[in-house]
Amino acid sequence: MEFQELLKIMEKLRSDKGCPWDKEQTRESLKPFIVEEAYELIEAIEEQSPEKIKEELGDLLFQIVFQCQIAKEKNEFEVADVIEQIGQKMITRHPHVFGKAECRTADEVIMQWEEQKKREGKLRESILDGVPQTMPSLLRAHRLQDRVAKVGFDWERVEDVFKKLDEELKEFKNAFEIKKQDDIEDELGDIFFMLVNLSRFIGVNPEDALRKTISKFISRFRYIEMKAADQGRRLSDMKLDEMDRLWDEAKGKER
Repeated sequence: MEFQELLKIMEKLRSDKGCPWDKEQTRESLKPFIVEEAYELIEAIEEQSPEKIKEELGDLLFQIVFQCQIAKEKNEFEVADVIEQIGQKMITRHPHVFGKAECRTADEVIMQWEEQKKREGKLRESILDGVPQTMPSLLRAHRLQDRVAKVGFDWERVEDVFKKLDEELKEFKNAFEIKKQDDIEDELGDIFFMLVNLSRFIGVNPEDALRKTISKFISRFRYIEMKAADQGRRLSDMKLDEMDRLWDEAKGKER
């Protein structure tokens, strides 16, 4: 199937004789589906499943086509305009590939990218501008910290990061001891923020790390559920030490 055929399918779904559900959708109503499809693609990539990646790329592409069809109906723009704009942007932002500029490292490319954006008039009042508020909090914290690190607002040694993390943990414990809920929440947020900073400093994406840990947790707990079912028992009837032993069994099977 060619790309133009996909556009015709979308157009028919939105036509008078199309699908009632598709015809009712708006830009706003489709937002959750865009996010969901993006995360399903990430999951497929982590599973390293080419077939699933292909499927999820298609689902995400369909959401883009959907948005373009809505814009076309409003006489705003068409998918060809989107393709033209991103193509021109990539050519302009990569003069070291499509022009005569030279960049030898990825850092030089990023610096050139930012300089080009300035020439395009896309100036920011703050280097923190442009990081979407709707991003997952861990990822957003990582991006913001990365931005300020590029201008030197960063630690020099990982030992300094650990020291700061220890300070935040101490402050959290103090807040917990006096049982002041607002302070507990603030200090816990500081700990999360510092853990993100630590992960950035050592080159680990915190969102990926937590997602992998969640997957391990699900796998191990499902093992406990399976073993309990094999014994004809309910989890609520099992003691914690019994579940801990099964947890260790599940953990051992991962090695």
